[in-house]
Amino acid sequence: MTAKLDIVILAAGKGTRMRSDLPKVLHKLAGKPLVGHVIDTAHALGAAQVCVVYGFGGEAVPQALADDKLTFVLQAEQHGTGHAVRQALPRLGDDTVTLVLYGDVPLTRAATLRPLVDAARGGKLGLLTVELADPDGYGRIVREHGQVVRIVEHKDASPAERAITEVNTGILAVATPHLKRWIGELKSDNAQGEYYLTDIIALAVRDGVEIEAHQPADAWEVLGVNSKAQLAELERVHQREIARGLLDAGVTLLDPARLDVRGSLVCGRDVTIDIGCVFEGRVELGDGVEVGAHCVLRNVKVAAGTRIDAFTLIDDAVIGEANKLGPFTRIRPGTLLARDVHVGNFVEIKNSQIGDGSKINHLSYVGDTTMGKKVNIGAGTITCNYDGANKHRTVIEDEVFVGSDTQLVAPVTVGRGATLGAGTTLTRDAPAGELTLSRAKQVTVPGWKRPVKQKKES
Repeated sequence: MTAKLDIVILAAGKGTRMRSDLPKVLHKLAGKPLVGHVIDTAHALGAAQVCVVYGFGGEAVPQALADDKLTFVLQAEQHGTGHAVRQALPRLGDDTVTLVLYGDVPLTRAATLRPLVDAARGGKLGLLTVELADPDGYGRIVREHGQVVRIVEHKDASPAERAITEVNTGILAVATPHLKRWIGELKSDNAQGEYYLTDIIALAVRDGVEIEAHQPADAWEVLGVNSKAQLAELERVHQREIARGLLDAGVTLLDPARLDVRGSLVCGRDVTIDIGCVFEGRVELGDGVEVGAHCVLRNVKVAAGTRIDAFTLIDDAVIGEANKLGPFTRIRPGTLLARDVHVGNFVEIKNSQIGDGSKINHLSYVGDTTMGKKVNIGAGTITCNYDGANKHRTVIEDEVFVGSDTQLVAPVTVGRGATLGAGTTLTRDAPAGELTLSRAKQVTVPGWKRPVKQKKES
């Protein structure tokens, strides 16, 4: 029977160089906390239990991750990685293997970690190492006859040991009974006065447990975040990998270096994305969708053939086929656009359903509205949906023509085929098929003079 997997994520550090009151592991990479990426990887590995060791920031970490089905353990004082793992030991099963990960190392692939888990299930200690051209600051992997025998921290290393370029990532997997025994033997007689998790390597060698070392496909998989600069660098690495995946899937990116995906982006065939676009949450783009420069799409589904012009913001909406949106359009939550809808510059739509072939081309606000098919909304039209205390709904039936500079004061219904004259303020239902308008009588005031700016007395 395959041993179950427990995963311990060390997330207690303050991150002094982040210069922030926010716990380091809650700083965001691609729109998600650093530790959130590690948790996703833990779940992908099929962990029976994911135990997060937290400390700095009090309950901020458990509160931020409350929905992720985790076990939390407080490390009230930080005395090294070995001390951190010790806090989690009572939560770990004796019939499991344990994988130790780090909340500030967000991009390690599940495929990279599986060999370590397999090694632990086979009675070995699986260790992740990496070759670095500049290993300064890292613990060095000391080998004898090709076998790993111990790890020496940089501050404790001799000149010969500092010349080693294979370094420790801190990520390891081992049978939990071994881990519990070795953690109990750790000592703090080192330059830092801390309990190093890495010291269990020498204890494993002493006890005849083979060390099986593996390396990641890419060195960036084991890069940690200790400063805002490192966070920014890792963001670019991650976005580059996302862009590479989209390009491999056939998406046209006009500049892969100017793309930000902060969630998941699923694209059909022949999708084109211009520069500076941001995709947040879950975004789906159907076949042939074009997204212009500097658009922001958040939790959006866009059907095939739609074109979204530059500087358009779409948030929590569903966009049908062959729509034309933008430039400078804002689509707010609860909006559903059907087929062949045109929404133009400086138009805002909120919590509304817009029927096939309808057009709202300029300078309008449509909120809390049910709009039928082939409706034309003139420039400057506003649905007045808020009375100062409550929201009300506007209904505009099929084939209505609304003239420019019209206000529809909800609740109100405009019947099928009706026309509203320009400048109308509609406070009662407009009958189907008729022209409705409300304007003051036009007058000319003889002799009226435009005010002249008065000179200020000195």
